[in-house]
Amino acid sequence: MGRSEFDYLPPRPAWNAGRKVGAKRPLKPRQIWAIRFHLDREHRLRDRALFDLAIDSKLRGCDLVKIKIGDLVAGGELRTRAMVIQQKTGRPVQFEIMSDARGSLLAWLERRGGSIEDYAFPSRVDHSAHMSTRQYARLVDEWVTAVGLRSEDYGTHSLRRTKASIIYKATGNLRAVQILLGHTKIENTVRYLGVDVEDALTLAEGIEV
Repeated sequence: MGRSEFDYLPPRPAWNAGRKVGAKRPLKPRQIWAIRFHLDREHRLRDRALFDLAIDSKLRGCDLVKIKIGDLVAGGELRTRAMVIQQKTGRPVQFEIMSDARGSLLAWLERRGGSIEDYAFPSRVDHSAHMSTRQYARLVDEWVTAVGLRSEDYGTHSLRRTKASIIYKATGNLRAVQILLGHTKIENTVRYLGVDVEDALTLAEGIEV
């Protein structure tokens, strides 16, 4: 006999039972360099390039994995600035590519080969497709645990938040961070960075009038 709608059913555990939820932590500069050192020591050219680009671009994982070689290269040289259309908003966002990222990207793309229409980071299964966001997330877990961090505290959004958080702490310029993250509303940037009253007071206390 099947159950009726009046039968007692024991409560089902929540989908996030036992899991840590909430915003993932951004990386600190010393943690960035620890991961770079680990990837260099292991000769992981692709991962070093992917990590550096994730930090500089501040892109969501779904946008990062879809970057094509032509987005990064112009006239046979690595761009210093690039632009992509965000999947979530459909709006363009620009980002800088600093010297560390240009160096690691150049080393990886020389090894990878391909044309400007190819994805910079191909799938393991189908080299004509891009790396999946799941694979990217697994790599981030590997990187952070390799340098002694808890994977529960960090994820792909940690890499997106890292440089934005550093810029905000250095300048207090929310509008600049909003532009860099490609947020449509500054309220989203406030929530994303976890800006609170304490942050505001700290900034105010640093300015004499």
